[in-house]
Amino acid sequence: MSDTRPAAASAQERADRGFFGQPSMLSALFGVEMWERFSFYGMQGILLIYLYYSAEQGGLGIPEATAAGIVGAYGGLVYLSTIVGTWLADRVLGAERTLFYAAIVVMAGHIALAVIPGLAGVGVGLVLVALGSGGVKGNATALVGTLYAPDDERRDAGFSLFYLGINLGALVGPLLTGLLQSTAGFHLGFGLAAVGMAAGLIQYAIRRKNLPGKAHEVPSPLGDRERLRAIVVAGVGVVVILVLALTGVLSADRLDLAVIVVTSAAAVGYFALMLGSRRVTPVERHRVLAFIPLWIASAAFWSLYQQQFTVVTIYSDQRLDRNLFGWEFPVAWVQSINPIFIIVLSGVFAALWTKLGSRQPPTPVKFGLGAAIMGVAFLLFLPMAGGGPNSAPLLGLIGILFVFTIAELMISPVGLSVSTKLAPEAFRAQMVGLFFLSVALGSALSGALAGFYSEDSERAYFGVLGAVAIAIGVLVVLSTPLLKRLMEGVR
Repeated sequence: MSDTRPAAASAQERADRGFFGQPSMLSALFGVEMWERFSFYGMQGILLIYLYYSAEQGGLGIPEATAAGIVGAYGGLVYLSTIVGTWLADRVLGAERTLFYAAIVVMAGHIALAVIPGLAGVGVGLVLVALGSGGVKGNATALVGTLYAPDDERRDAGFSLFYLGINLGALVGPLLTGLLQSTAGFHLGFGLAAVGMAAGLIQYAIRRKNLPGKAHEVPSPLGDRERLRAIVVAGVGVVVILVLALTGVLSADRLDLAVIVVTSAAAVGYFALMLGSRRVTPVERHRVLAFIPLWIASAAFWSLYQQQFTVVTIYSDQRLDRNLFGWEFPVAWVQSINPIFIIVLSGVFAALWTKLGSRQPPTPVKFGLGAAIMGVAFLLFLPMAGGGPNSAPLLGLIGILFVFTIAELMISPVGLSVSTKLAPEAFRAQMVGLFFLSVALGSALSGALAGFYSEDSERAYFGVLGAVAIAIGVLVVLSTPLLKRLMEGVR
């Protein structure tokens, strides 16, 4: 009997094709992530301009470079927080409960941004949104992985559809919050983000009980002594952060550097933990080793891609011709261009990977191409460099963001998928968190790099970063034979 029950369960999983050929519960996770991304990108679409616009424009009047650093640090903190969220899932609450509680924290953060004025609202709101989003992102991804048998070839296509949900929210969020910001003020825009997260919570709460039993498991629960140690470490960490903030060491213009240092240290620590753990088998250890160059390529990709919220936002505000038939559309609307392409192309990529099946390119090739294509996108800014205020044509930026999208679809959904496939059994959710650490590092770097951007330095800025990304992508592609051996049968 013990041999037939797993087979039966697997057959039942494969028979469930109620959501576009995918498991039915993918729609519930699709929904909660869609609304979380609606609130996240809706808020982020107006955050940078809120920070550096003058008080007369409804903003806080922070220097532009400092504002970009804050946005980069916040983006990094969101993905850095996935380590906390996935650790809670693996050791304390399980992925499903962690996701639910984290979504509540996200909603509280958006409410704080909407109702608390000035820097106090920014501080409280961004910390809550970052911590909550970290819990939602890693665990939603891990829960998608529980819907599939290990050898189910629908997995990559399922993650692409899940990614479609992310980008539906990312499309609509900036459109609505940007319109509200331009007509009624920033705080109503932030309030709409809170309403969106509430909608996601309601639909998920109704259906969460139908997730597979594996979604509710705590894979590696804490012992009593470990629990006490974790409480002490968390308490010390909070005290250290408060002391650094109150003494001015952790100032606004150093936040991005702080996140870069912490993220890098956390990544090194997690790789060392997994590679040295006695709960990790030799095959799993090889797979973790294979993940390291993919992780580096991912960090390089995100350091350019996340500049949509730093350099590209500044570029859209100051360099882009946003005139449409005599009306200047809101800056935040530029953030909805990429999601439109994702919505159109994610289904194409899902169908492509499904049709190719075992003949599709191996994961290292996808990662390498993604990093290189992202570099090409930066080089495409060069023909428009140095043209002066409002000189860059909208079609030019749309074309560049189309290339951003191609690069994104080669790395982001594939990275989510491979992190679940290469994960040691004892570190299921935490491996996803480790992938998001690459996004955290890239996001923080996007803020730090933005400090080097100016209209006068555009050619050097876009040219150097584009060339570096292309070189990293080529190196990953060339290392594919070695990485395939280390991946031990995982494609």
